[in-house]
Amino acid sequence: MDKLKMHSLNKVDENIKKIGAQFPNCITERKNQQGEVEYAIDFDLLKQELSSVIVEGREERYQFTWPDKKKSILLANAPIAKTLRPCREESVDFDDTENLYIEGDNLEVLKLLQETYLDKVDLIFIDPPYNTGHDFMYLDNFIQSYAEYIGHSNQYDLNGNRLIQNIESNGRFHTDWLNMMYPRLKIAKDILKKNGIIFITLDDNENYNARKLCNEIFGEKNFIAEFIWEKKKKPSFLHRNVGKIFDYVLCYAKQSELTVPFSIEKTTEGKKYPINNAGNSRSTITLPPFSVDFSIKEQIFEPQDMSEGNIVTKLLNRVIVENYKNITEIILEGEWRYSQSKIDEIVQNQEKIVISKAPFRPNHIKLGGEIKKMKNVLSPNSYSCETNEDGLAQIRHLFGGDIFDTPKPEKLIQILLQATLYKQESPIIMDFFSGSATTAAAVMDYNVKQNKSARYILVQMPEDISERNNKFAVEFLQKQKKATNICEIGKERIRRAGNKIAQENPQAKFDKGFRVLKCDSSNMKEVYYNPAEYNTDLLDALIDNIKTDRTAEDLLFQVMLDLGVLLSSDIKQTTIAGKTVFNVADNFLMACFDTDINEEVITAIAKQKPYYFVMRDSSMENDSVATNFEQIFTTYSPETKRKVL
Repeated sequence: MDKLKMHSLNKVDENIKKIGAQFPNCITERKNQQGEVEYAIDFDLLKQELSSVIVEGREERYQFTWPDKKKSILLANAPIAKTLRPCREESVDFDDTENLYIEGDNLEVLKLLQETYLDKVDLIFIDPPYNTGHDFMYLDNFIQSYAEYIGHSNQYDLNGNRLIQNIESNGRFHTDWLNMMYPRLKIAKDILKKNGIIFITLDDNENYNARKLCNEIFGEKNFIAEFIWEKKKKPSFLHRNVGKIFDYVLCYAKQSELTVPFSIEKTTEGKKYPINNAGNSRSTITLPPFSVDFSIKEQIFEPQDMSEGNIVTKLLNRVIVENYKNITEIILEGEWRYSQSKIDEIVQNQEKIVISKAPFRPNHIKLGGEIKKMKNVLSPNSYSCETNEDGLAQIRHLFGGDIFDTPKPEKLIQILLQATLYKQESPIIMDFFSGSATTAAAVMDYNVKQNKSARYILVQMPEDISERNNKFAVEFLQKQKKATNICEIGKERIRRAGNKIAQENPQAKFDKGFRVLKCDSSNMKEVYYNPAEYNTDLLDALIDNIKTDRTAEDLLFQVMLDLGVLLSSDIKQTTIAGKTVFNVADNFLMACFDTDINEEVITAIAKQKPYYFVMRDSSMENDSVATNFEQIFTTYSPETKRKVL
């Protein structure tokens, strides 16, 4: 049986394989620092293959760089020997939910998720540190070597802090922010679906650098728009001579040609047709014939997607066309050229708004002129939305006080969801700077209002809040007998927001649960990864290569990560001959981590024909079971892939 690797994806090895498939002559062998022979790339040959004119050395070229950029790339590619451990007692509806709340350094978590969630996330929304000189950033270590990084289980400063305050006097003020963001965005791109979208909220401090950074990672052609978001109702002059009320929302696609058109700007004007003309609630719109068969007296059009080209339109109500003259009310959802007042003016001028064809498309016919077609323009202009003050009021209403400083408003995220995911029933939304968990609250409310089943993955470092001088938050968590960190605020907010939505919508069925997972060191002892460093006597003493404090469910989730099984998958637990057996995603993965497994257990599992079966190494009851193991699977389920820890 094959042995599982039990660590995150090594992007360097994967990239070497990809290059080797295209240019096999560029693959060579070399000795690494341990004296072992490994594959490597002959970059001199690769340069010859890729260009007739090589740009290198000090020759001038267009590029975006900063100190330690190469080490930042290395950091994104390096694997880690860590895992995600389930925490049932802090979860809600653990067995039934499809939502995930993950505690840990988001770079480490992204590395662990990148293989399982490759090309699976529909939308990413992040609200990273703005680098104002006052907020906290991740302290990523760029000094240590590649080997040191892999073996480094926890990256903390001398005081045990994982986060630092990047003050404006720091000589690496922008550099540290770029080095922090680059590897996270690089992995985030891999996690996005091919038609996926990422939204990043920023202010003036790093917006310019973020554009350049995203142009390099996602490609300039995949830049969609830079939206202006009204973050506050009144300007502030605390830090600038000019009072600002706006921030930015950067939008990039993974592959823009595969992304459906959308508009962030939403208005209620101009959505209802026919026109409310001369006080009439319903008016007649003259339509050109839809069919050459004039014997048809009535034509019914059911609710449908009316999108065409780069215009996104939906018909929400049934439309009945009688004699091609009279029409019932049409409600159209989208971005329209004219407001209701402008349409009234058109009618008063005896001009026409017509539906030119099916699918219905509103067009404006000027007197003596030609049809001017509607456009759904993705405009990076200011749009009406809730502000940070609204976000603060929302979380204050849930907790009875200001438990978080600057939470994003729920409607901001809902607008982004509605604009981009309206065609999808069960999209996956990720936020790896989740803060107070606004994204989770917004997704639940979105699901109820839009009758969807979107799922979320939230990631947050359990940052201690005692240094933020938030007395209310500290006292609240202490009364709840919880750790005073941001994750506890986020989880409690999801619980309260879910209950609030359920009370306000008693008939609605939605997923208000979440599985809590916590990033931790690997379940496997060091001997598992480096057996060559241990002598035979020591190996005999360490027959069990699994840490003693780890549960069977801990092992299951690391196996799910290793085999690419979604962490929200359905998990059933049964007992066979006294042994605990896990069944994940309806027989896709079955696992048993007990010892002394006999033929009865093996046979029962093989008869269910799982795609994968995983067990501990050397956990069979005796040599007879080990001898008959392969024969049992050959008899009942020869296609099952068998793996061991």
